[in-house]
Amino acid sequence: MRPIPPFITPRLLSSIPSGRSTTTFRTRQGPCLLCIHRISTRSSPRLQQSTTTSNTTKEDTRAAPQTHYTFFPKSLPAGPPPQGDFSIDLSALKREFLQLQARAHPDLHPPADKSKAQALSARINEAYKTLSSPLSRAQYLLTLRGIEVAEDETAKVEDPELLMEVLETNERIEEAESEDDLVVLKNENEAKVRRSLQILEEAFREDDVDAAKREAVNLRYWANIGESLHAWEKGKPVQLIH
Repeated sequence: MRPIPPFITPRLLSSIPSGRSTTTFRTRQGPCLLCIHRISTRSSPRLQQSTTTSNTTKEDTRAAPQTHYTFFPKSLPAGPPPQGDFSIDLSALKREFLQLQARAHPDLHPPADKSKAQALSARINEAYKTLSSPLSRAQYLLTLRGIEVAEDETAKVEDPELLMEVLETNERIEEAESEDDLVVLKNENEAKVRRSLQILEEAFREDDVDAAKREAVNLRYWANIGESLHAWEKGKPVQLIH
């Protein structure tokens, strides 16, 4: 019989069943190094997988930038284009917005958290206001791509014929004698807006930034005409916003 190694206690040795091996026993000087190696070898794949998954999750969280779409996971689960659609279900968006504001209202939070709740409420308001308007939504999506058209004075209608059409429409609004004279203009402008939204939908789906920029500028004119028609007063001059 081999002598018992000095670093293993007789008591611990007697507890090992005959004919069986064990991978966990403790020595006077600490865990058996061989056992540690065996245990770590068997468990390392799982530990490595868990660590990798955790790191991946953290990296994904860091890599995913927060946008206005992030506030509305129910109504906008796919996020902004090209993953999601440019068009939005405005009814669903409004429902989720009201639910978010109900939970974020500063009066529902203790005094210490009121400032944070107010900031969150303001951000939710801004996100909803931006996304609920097709024009501001298109402009916002372009800013996510580094293109500013909302305040860019150089972003003009490039088509001379289209610009002439805009000028003539504004002239017809100014010359209208009654709201009945505006019915045809309203229908025509609504058709132009629908066509512009279709172009933007396709452009953002294809991630065609140049086409999206051009059409966002065009939509700004149609939106301006729509506002002029809505606020029409006889004899009131129409202001053309470039």
